[in-house]
Amino acid sequence: MNISKTLLITIAATCVALLGIALYLQLGEGMLPCPLCVAQRYVFVAIAVICIILLILPVAARKVGSWIGAVIALIGAGIALRHLWVKAHPALSCGIDPWEVALNKIFTAELVPVLFKADGMCSTEYEPILGLSIPQWSLVWFAIFALSFVVIAMINKRPNERNVFGRSR
Repeated sequence: MNISKTLLITIAATCVALLGIALYLQLGEGMLPCPLCVAQRYVFVAIAVICIILLILPVAARKVGSWIGAVIALIGAGIALRHLWVKAHPALSCGIDPWEVALNKIFTAELVPVLFKADGMCSTEYEPILGLSIPQWSLVWFAIFALSFVVIAMINKRPNERNVFGRSR
């Protein structure tokens, strides 16, 4: 198995594991997800689905799909940064607002409410996990995924593509 397929499987498995951890924190520890937490969950699901799709696509399409995956991971990083900003400015909290209502009306929130229903407030402070808050961990993982997708895009070349020095790899 080549390295790009290994990376894609690893990314997808990590996203599923992170969603499992989120469910444990929600159901086992009583940490209610806020709208920004749920939005980050959607991005983790999207990244996992992209990885699975890229596993079955040909190499040429995998390169384009990897760039799309990197953009999606950066969107997730932007949501995590927004969450950190809201936590730093508690007066601007999100929670019971129009965005939460809209997020909870999406069919996936009604189909799988335990995973996609936003019930909490964004400014709620929970104990850090290994020194980082949940949105900080999300930001770290989104950055790792974005970089991984860039690596996958760079190593997936067409057979006749040449490098900077004019040699094919």
